[in-house]
Amino acid sequence: MHELQTEPSRFVLKGWREAVSAAAGALRAGGLVAVPTDTVYGVACLAQDSGAVRSIYSLKGRNGRKPLAICVGDVERLYRYCRVNVPDALLRDLLPGPVTLVLQRSEELNKDLNPFTSLVGVRIPNHPFIRELARACSGPLALTSANISSQASTLTVSEFQDLWPQLSLIIDGGPIGDVQSPECRLGSTVVDLSVSGKFSIIRPGCALTSTVEILTQKYGLVPESS
Repeated sequence: MHELQTEPSRFVLKGWREAVSAAAGALRAGGLVAVPTDTVYGVACLAQDSGAVRSIYSLKGRNGRKPLAICVGDVERLYRYCRVNVPDALLRDLLPGPVTLVLQRSEELNKDLNPFTSLVGVRIPNHPFIRELARACSGPLALTSANISSQASTLTVSEFQDLWPQLSLIIDGGPIGDVQSPECRLGSTVVDLSVSGKFSIIRPGCALTSTVEILTQKYGLVPESS
């Protein structure tokens, strides 16, 4: 893993502890950090930092009414920021993994984050670096893909080079998946679980079949349109 500075010097880190420490420090200072995930490259900031949240929208040229997901390191931590109405085992069958679960938000979450909705998407990527980074931060991360809105998701750090000057730090974890495969750029499967006993697919993403299978066959949830 490498730290790629926007100067643009580049050097090999001695270990993940140093990388996690550098990234956590940049986030605490209000910065934006590019990180590898289990699907595509992402940009993270502290979800409880309203100024940093505004910076992510500015960076991406993102519609202000398009919500950001939050990211935590472990299933236990999402209970603080969400009202969970599904079995804990269901959460653990899907997380960590390439799935975003949409749940009712709690009062603990920054009111400036997605103020237009009572819901919030939660990610726990199956990638050890971002999970360690999330654990190193006191609150959740806000996480979005490392690309300009409406452009393709990115699988290498060079693919979002236009964003480098606005980032505090870039963690280069190498290519994610097959850069020649369009399927690798689909991002996470987004599923709304906010209505008890039902689910709604918001974005098919890269894990649709396995996610629906778990929800229907193991837990008996039905599509919300049913």
